Amino acid sequence: MPLTLLKTDIMEDKVTNAAFLESLKRNNEKIRDDRASAIAEDAQLMYKRETEDLALSLKRLVREQENMLDMSPTDANSLVLASDFDAKDYVSKDLEMSVKIRNLEIKLELAKKRYTHLFGGTINEI
Repeated sequence: MPLTLLKTDIMEDKVTNAAFLESLKRNNEKIRDDRASAIAEDAQLMYKRETEDLALSLKRLVREQENMLDMSPTDANSLVLASDFDAKDYVSKDLEMSVKIRNLEIKLELAKKRYTHLFGGTINEI
């Protein structure tokens, strides 16, 4: 009787563990396909996320540069006094931001082209 019970338990285990058994029986081609799919999916998701992060950084930097044009420190009716305005500092910061913006634009353009080349799709900017 214990032998029959044991045989039945083993047969039930085969049914409940079918995915595990099938995984062990996969051939090399299927294993390579599964690994390749996982790697490609991870790379594609990370590339997309990085590209979206670049687009967001670019938008924020452009917004920050535009906000530098606001010369009313407290409200819409106030204006910075001429004696308080440092033109050299303003120009320096504006040019620095312009270079950062241009670099981000180039990097974003390259990232989108590479994404299309590598993964065959396009990325919609945020």
